[in-house]
Amino acid sequence: MLIDTHSHLNFNAYKEDADEVIRRSLNSGIWMINVGSQYGTSKRAVEIAEKHKEGVYAGIGLHPLHLAEGIFKTKLDKEEILFRTNNEKFDYKKYKDLAQSKKVVAIGEIGLDYYYRPKTKIKLEDFKNRQKEVFLEQLGLAKELNLPIIIHCRMAHQDLIEILKNNIGAKGVVHCFTGNWEQAEEYLKMGFYIGFNGIIFKMNLDEIIKKIPLDKILIETDCPYLTPIPMEGRNEPIYIKYIVEKIAKIKGLSYEEIEEITRKNAGKLFCL
Repeated sequence: MLIDTHSHLNFNAYKEDADEVIRRSLNSGIWMINVGSQYGTSKRAVEIAEKHKEGVYAGIGLHPLHLAEGIFKTKLDKEEILFRTNNEKFDYKKYKDLAQSKKVVAIGEIGLDYYYRPKTKIKLEDFKNRQKEVFLEQLGLAKELNLPIIIHCRMAHQDLIEILKNNIGAKGVVHCFTGNWEQAEEYLKMGFYIGFNGIIFKMNLDEIIKKIPLDKILIETDCPYLTPIPMEGRNEPIYIKYIVEKIAKIKGLSYEEIEEITRKNAGKLFCL
């Protein structure tokens, strides 16, 4: 059994066939954690998870980019992906109420994202400060509920590491890791797991994967994004096998060994 620790079947990309994608995944022995990026997608993740006795779980949280308002472009894949953000305010009580579901296994995805930059220095600093404030609020919620966090971090590792160092006791995973080895070491020293997905086919992270202890690796798809080679188009949890194959090759281990190790790691962190 494989566990996709970061999927988004709660997103509009699966509006017409989420049930079918989940059925296909479960029948292939793949469990998944659907991760929210704002209140609406977090609520949908919980609703989807509660339809299944086992194998489908939810993470709830407010992604840093949803603190802004506008249409963003990202070039994670061959085609640009457009998405709209609506300047959501973090409502501690609403998210706490949502977390009462037994299917909620994490607070996330939350964190810092400095990739998209407002046009003026003042606006940039304000945006960064708002991200930090909301991240701290969500850290507090995770601690109150004794849940791990799923961290999104892009071009902001040093700030995020400093925040975590001042908040001892936080636990979780740095999803879609794209930092350097020194940054990975800092997360590992604090007990965090490192998540890898199809980005490992687009960036050379081989040396980092080689160095990371086996008991700190998690696998994910981040679907519908970051479709791994050799597949094309919309990503799905069933494509997680390509992540396992590449990590196994880099680590010099068998597919079955990485499958077992990552399953145990996910089970330990998320209490599955």
